[in-house]
Amino acid sequence: MHHLRDKYAIAGTGKSRLGQVGLNSLALLEEAIHNALDDAGLTARDVDGLVVRGPDDVYSHHQVIAQRLGMDMNFSTSLDNGGASQILSVILAVMAIDAGLATTVVCGYGRDSWTRTHSNETSRMQGNLVPSSQRPREHGPEFGHFGAVSHHAFGARRHMFEYGTTREDFAHIAMAFREHALRNPEAQMKKPLSFEDYMNGRLIVDPFGLYDCSLNSDGAGAVVVTSAARAKDLKQKPVLIKGFATHNNTKGFIAEDHMLVTGAKKSGERAYAMAGLGPKDINTAQIYDCFTYMVMAQLEDYGFCKKGEGAAFVRSGALRLNGSLPTNTSGGQLSEAHVEGMLQIVEGARQLQGIYDATRQVPNAEVALVSGHGGNQVCHSTLILGRA
Repeated sequence: MHHLRDKYAIAGTGKSRLGQVGLNSLALLEEAIHNALDDAGLTARDVDGLVVRGPDDVYSHHQVIAQRLGMDMNFSTSLDNGGASQILSVILAVMAIDAGLATTVVCGYGRDSWTRTHSNETSRMQGNLVPSSQRPREHGPEFGHFGAVSHHAFGARRHMFEYGTTREDFAHIAMAFREHALRNPEAQMKKPLSFEDYMNGRLIVDPFGLYDCSLNSDGAGAVVVTSAARAKDLKQKPVLIKGFATHNNTKGFIAEDHMLVTGAKKSGERAYAMAGLGPKDINTAQIYDCFTYMVMAQLEDYGFCKKGEGAAFVRSGALRLNGSLPTNTSGGQLSEAHVEGMLQIVEGARQLQGIYDATRQVPNAEVALVSGHGGNQVCHSTLILGRA
């Protein structure tokens, strides 16, 4: 994959409104796509490729979005890898352009989970966005095993057992990301989070309390991918796509050591190799933070610290804006909005464009790593971006 390094770029980024918006996912994604195109100085007529993801129950999602944009596409598809899909969309965009299937591809994701889960009391109590027909048929809610929270809680407990990790360690992740969100006017969360607030948060699924869990959000994000040569002539400063990879622990989350060693390890190794870089070259990380534990596991798997040393790493203040690895600088899914990793791509690109003031900008940011995690806890994708 070395021949693709720096050959393609993100030329525009966009978000929709975030939080308790009250729009459906299609409208939110359309809003984000228009914002991304405007950011790049393009219109829908300049796009001939579309790779998107939306709610699992929307059939042929890419076709629905293309119709709303009023465009035929040379290349379009929908993805189904959960939170790993959004980086995968950028990977497919690069591959499609390189193969001559398209010249300019929009990648995006939109969700309306706050609106869906607040449509009635039953939906609010279940808090589950997976269509009922796709849910497990045994060992479900009647045993207290419901949705992604309980699945990841097993992994968190395993990490705590093996390495002595504590809830107090997870607190440093939640607090750092909330601190970043307070600098982000678009973030869903507006209140400071103290250590006492974190520890007093109500229990959701042991060991996860309220502030270990990502937000229930309406929102969407989108990016425009095209050749680096073309991107130079567009409105925004391009962000080079230096490396990427995927790896899926498809044997299952409970198989072997998958609760402790996520797909980030092998995905990251291949992405680093493609980019010709390593962990020490990364200036900012935008990590898929569905739960605090997953941040710690990925930091270890990506080589920012050794396996089992994630607790000491986050306690050191490394994740803060003035730390050694400013992470989730928009607030992440824990405090900005949960848009399944799409906003992490947007934030990584914007940090490298240097568009923020000193309160939000990572100083001298040249390289960003972005991660995506999902698909029943087993799918993983990695993206390495560089300043042009």
